[in-house]
Amino acid sequence: QLQLVESGGNLVQPGGSLRLSCAASGVTLANYAIGWFRQAPGKEREGVGCIGRSNSGTTYVDSVKGRFTISRDNAKNTVYLQMNNMKPEDTAVYYCAAAGGFYRGSGYYPTTGHNGCDEDFNAWGQGTQVTVSS
Repeated sequence: QLQLVESGGNLVQPGGSLRLSCAASGVTLANYAIGWFRQAPGKEREGVGCIGRSNSGTTYVDSVKGRFTISRDNAKNTVYLQMNNMKPEDTAVYYCAAAGGFYRGSGYYPTTGHNGCDEDFNAWGQGTQVTVSS
């Protein structure tokens, strides 16, 4: 199973900004769709947004549109979630996950789908805590 690694979670004040990173060893993340998810205390996990592969676009849940941005730095093999104007309701454990890939033996390989965000998220990180509070 491919393990993604999130980093950057922290305590931030309302109105502040935070950038989360998603990385993995042994795979090129540019070949896969990467989604961000979050789970707040007592609530179900929800999708925050997703960036497709091959320079396809991003999608976001309505509650974060205009505030959050998903981007890639392929030279660093890293996907980011930039969070601006943060609100207390953004408090959650944040996860990144890969879609548009399949397992064969010990490897993870891209599917032929164009975007990937509409495929199964089958590689996950451990989560990083984000707390928005004064």
